[in-house]
Amino acid sequence: MATLWQELRRDFPALDRYVYLNAAAASPTPRPVREAVTTLYRELEIDGDRRWSAWLERREQIRGSVARLVGATPDEIAFVPNTSTGINLIVDLIGDDGPVLSDELEFPTVTLPFVHRGIPVHFLPTRNGVVAVADFALDHAPGAATIAISHVQFSNGCRQDLAAFGALKAGRHLVVSGSQSVGAFPVDVRRDGVDALATAGHKWLCAGHGAGFVYLCRELLRRPPRTLGWLSVQNPFAFDNRTYRLLDSAQRHELGCPDFAPLFALGAAVDYLQGIGIEAISERVLALNRQLTDGLTRLGLEVLSPGGPHRSGETLVALPDPGGATAFLEARGILVTEKPEGVRIATHFYNNQADIERCLQALRDRFHPL
Repeated sequence: MATLWQELRRDFPALDRYVYLNAAAASPTPRPVREAVTTLYRELEIDGDRRWSAWLERREQIRGSVARLVGATPDEIAFVPNTSTGINLIVDLIGDDGPVLSDELEFPTVTLPFVHRGIPVHFLPTRNGVVAVADFALDHAPGAATIAISHVQFSNGCRQDLAAFGALKAGRHLVVSGSQSVGAFPVDVRRDGVDALATAGHKWLCAGHGAGFVYLCRELLRRPPRTLGWLSVQNPFAFDNRTYRLLDSAQRHELGCPDFAPLFALGAAVDYLQGIGIEAISERVLALNRQLTDGLTRLGLEVLSPGGPHRSGETLVALPDPGGATAFLEARGILVTEKPEGVRIATHFYNNQADIERCLQALRDRFHPL
């Protein structure tokens, strides 16, 4: 298996230049992603729009791949440019149902669309950086129609047990942001009782910017959209300006002509990851993260991210002068994310043990020089 991981690194030219520990912000893309986009633009260059029907067929193949990735069916998947668009789409469908339960660690995309529309959002406190599932139980939490959480928190990497949330939702919607988990950890929306999930492609999916997707459960698919485009309806080429019948699938939420280039990039990335295997990727991510946190602890640095079942590929480490520390690492070719408490270090499958050791050595030189 070690040989496989080393071979896969060759697909990421960025790794020849950097110790790239920044997947939680955005991942470099593997070569097949560029090849998919290059092929599309070559086709456009030589044939113009002649391949429109073939591109639509490719889109549906990608929809199937994405659905398999998260345990859904293709008609439950809609493509969006980013997580924010996806969450707003979800809020369009459920916002009138009532208040929302969330937590203090959330990324604003998960909560601000509700707040913006005047929907009450109750932010539950965390315990030592962990979002406690039990706090969301009906007999503990404020009354709400929706639970809105991230599978993995952007701030400290706390990974949630989605199945546990699904087991206690008790008639409430379970809305999940998967931007910090999909591509790195297995997700099965039906098994886990997730009603809606939104994710972007540029982080752990390695697809670059501009494409993501939304999953909508059957009950939400029966709700009418607030927005639609000419391709949201059955028989769109009738060009009827007066009457229409909505598509039954989540595709009704895709407005206008598809953005084929980011979509094909997403498809290539998903196929690439599924070829490796998400379970294998998850094991790799966690093993590298354990190596990192063990090393940070040996250096006497405070790890602010939870371990155990809440471990993910993200580690928040407390450091003085976070900006200076981030710049010091970047000067050594090590890319991480500055945070108010220190720096966030992300380990994805394309990293290796040498990356971790180079990062640890740089931190040792910065904070414990001989």
